[in-house]
Amino acid sequence: MSLLCGSALVGISANSRLNGLLRFGVCVRALIVVLVLFCALPATAAERCDVRVPTAKVALGEVQLAYQSIGRASDPALLLVMGLGGQLIHWPDEVVARLCLQGFRVIRFDNRDVGLSTWKQTPPPAGLAYEALRYRLGLSVSAPYRLRDMAGDALGLMDALGVRRFHVLGASMGGMIAQHLADLAPERIRSLTLIMTSSGAQGLPAPSPALLALLSKREAPSRAVALEQQADLLAALGSPAISDERAALLQQAEIAYDRAFNPEGVQRQLLAILAEPSRLELLDRLRVPTLVVHGTADPLLPAMHGVHVAAHIQGAELKLIPGLAHRFQDAFKEPLLAAVLPHLKANLRGDARLARSPAAELSYIR
Repeated sequence: MSLLCGSALVGISANSRLNGLLRFGVCVRALIVVLVLFCALPATAAERCDVRVPTAKVALGEVQLAYQSIGRASDPALLLVMGLGGQLIHWPDEVVARLCLQGFRVIRFDNRDVGLSTWKQTPPPAGLAYEALRYRLGLSVSAPYRLRDMAGDALGLMDALGVRRFHVLGASMGGMIAQHLADLAPERIRSLTLIMTSSGAQGLPAPSPALLALLSKREAPSRAVALEQQADLLAALGSPAISDERAALLQQAEIAYDRAFNPEGVQRQLLAILAEPSRLELLDRLRVPTLVVHGTADPLLPAMHGVHVAAHIQGAELKLIPGLAHRFQDAFKEPLLAAVLPHLKANLRGDARLARSPAAELSYIR
């Protein structure tokens, strides 16, 4: 009896130890899985927000747009709209990646007539010099298409991607297009961010004639001359507080030139800006959560342009960045993100309402 009992006790003890070891093994494996997943999270996020995704194209009637979509299709979409002559590559990669890591699907594209995007109509002669003279005289300007047409392009892109509601961030001319986009489809815009842009109203401070000459000088007899002209323009649009190395400016110009070079398209875009009437009535009727960001050292659209935009959008917030000019320079990437990210996060799912007073709020990003 005692032997049987002893054998049973030994069996029970052995089974307990075996079960304990099995449980321990399961726990160890689970811990390893958790550690692997935890360690893989940064790599997964970086992979998800890889800005090197292939550039795709979509046909939208008379235009074909080249675009990139960075991030998960299930994340809230953020559409970036670039300025005059700018290509999607002019949105700094590190800024795009940071926006994506905040939980956005970032979509950037080439506007019609620049980069890898095209406009299929047979364009009439631009006649930029003649139309620019009419603009200076206060006369009407003829343009082959308008900024509102370009806003329609952006809306068509989001339709093609199956995106119903989205955030919009536009810079310079892209900010003007974004204003039209918010007016065309306000029910689809979760939030609006306007950087270094204008209302187009009469009486606002004008850029210097020298800067306008650089901006309109797009013809070049050779690649080398074109690169020098673009480097001159980049330097003129930069902050006086920053001294850019000429080699770096030429490298930026080279990357853009080798991807695409279409000076006639840029002239047509400029005509679309010159032909644009004041957007004050448009801005007065907007009811979209809006942030306006402007630099105090902008040589093309002085700070009063941004102040004026914010003053005419109900509930808009205005943030001025000391020293920022009219270009995304490295020194201002963090201040720009510090200005933009709180606004985007506050409206991440588009559930925020215009809770501010009708008067625009003003703050400085230091």
